[in-house]
Amino acid sequence: MRPGAPRRPARSGSPAQAAVPSAALAGAVDLAAVKARTEAAARAAEAPAPAAGDVVIDVTEATFQTAVLDRSFQVPVLLDLWADWCQPCKQLSPVLEKLAREGAGAWVLAKIDVDANPRISQALQVQSIPTVFAVIGGQLVPGFQGALPEAQLREFVQAVLQAGQEAGLSGGGAAAPAADGAEAEPAAPEDPRFTAAEAALDAGDYDAAIQQYQSILAVEPANTEAQLALGQVRLMQRIERTEPTAVQQADAAPDDVDLQLAAADLLLAGNRVEDALNRLLAAIRRTSGDDRDKARERLVEFFELLGPDDPRVAAARRELTRALF
Repeated sequence: MRPGAPRRPARSGSPAQAAVPSAALAGAVDLAAVKARTEAAARAAEAPAPAAGDVVIDVTEATFQTAVLDRSFQVPVLLDLWADWCQPCKQLSPVLEKLAREGAGAWVLAKIDVDANPRISQALQVQSIPTVFAVIGGQLVPGFQGALPEAQLREFVQAVLQAGQEAGLSGGGAAAPAADGAEAEPAAPEDPRFTAAEAALDAGDYDAAIQQYQSILAVEPANTEAQLALGQVRLMQRIERTEPTAVQQADAAPDDVDLQLAAADLLLAGNRVEDALNRLLAAIRRTSGDDRDKARERLVEFFELLGPDDPRVAAARRELTRALF
C-alpha cells in the first residue's frame, strides 16, 4: 500500500488509493479535493493526538470530516461499517475494539452505523456488511468484507500501521521502539518548495502552483511527487474552466476532439474513471494526426494520475495498443 503523503497532492484512483468522500460525502474523486485534504492536514496538525481512551469512536455524517478525514493525517483510522441486525458485525466489532484498545492510540477505530448514516455507506459504495476500510492521510484504503479470525485482523492492522509509517503520519499512541534501543530518526522537514506550491493551491492560484511544481522539476526532472502534483493541478485548472455540460456537448459532437477531452476530464473528476478512459480510447480510434495525438496524450496523462497499479490502466493500455496498431 502506498498512500499519498499528507499535505501534498497524492495519486488516486488505484485500489490502494481510492477517493475518500469530502465533508459533503459527495464521493468526488480525490483529484478534485487536493485543497480540502491540505486543509484537513492543517487542522490535524493543530488538533491533539488521540488518547488511549479515544481509540473507539462512533462516527456520523456530521462528524465524518473531523473524526475520520482530519484524524487520518495523524494516525490511521479503520472504518467499521455495521448495523444492529447484522450478526457477523457482532462477531467482528468486539475484536476490532479489543485490538484498537491494545494499540493505545496508534490507530483509531471509527464505528459507522450504516442504517443511521446511509450517505456514508452510499459514498463508500458499501455492498454488504460488515465492511472495513482504512483511511490514511485522507486516502481510502480498501480492507475486507465479513468477519475474519483475530489472527488475520492483526495482520491487517499491522499492514495499515506500516502504511501509516510510510505515509509519514506523526502518530498519537505508543510508537514502536527503534531496533537495538536506538533513537527513532526525526521526521524529514517540510520541503519549502512544496509548501509554496500548496500555499498557492490554498489561494486558488493554479498558475502559481503549476509554476512552483515546474520549478522543482526543472532542477529535479525525476521528482515523481512533483510530476504527479503538476498533473493533478493541471487537471483541476482545466475542470474549473470546463462547462458543466461538456459531456452532453461531447455526446452531440463525437468528432470534436477538444470536447471529448473536456468531457473526459469531467468524467475522471467525477470518479467515472472507466467512462473517461473509454471516451478517450473512442476518440483515438476515430481520429488521426494531431487530433489522435491530443487524445493519446490526455489518455497517457490519466494513466500517470491513476498509477500503474490500477487495473483499469492496464486494460486501457492494452486497448490503446490495439487502437494505435
